[in-house]
Amino acid sequence: MGLTYLEIEVGNPANPQRMEKVDFLVDSGAVYSVVPAAVLQRLGVEPLTEETFRLANGETIRRKKGVALYRYGERIGGADVIFGEEGDAQLLGAFTLEALGLALDPLRRELRPLPLTLTQLHLPG
Repeated sequence: MGLTYLEIEVGNPANPQRMEKVDFLVDSGAVYSVVPAAVLQRLGVEPLTEETFRLANGETIRRKKGVALYRYGERIGGADVIFGEEGDAQLLGAFTLEALGLALDPLRRELRPLPLTLTQLHLPG
């Protein structure tokens, strides 16, 4: 099975005109996207909290987490972002894919548009 890489623009939701291109490994098994902390700092993205993550070897690490803007072609969305440190892979996770209305086809290793649905609630009255 091959790997899928994608160039996505990342920005600060408070300043959407200023974005920076980042090459990501698409990992639909990862929840969050990981962007180098230096990129996020240049864009003015501030950490909001810290999260603990478990590595494959059982070790745990803590990373800062914030919110970033992502753009791929005409698609734009906001999602959580992990402030990557030295040695961390630049990952594009499931929350970001969903925010962009995309899904990874696991067999073809291609991005496909998500079927977007909207349900309306009709109240009696």
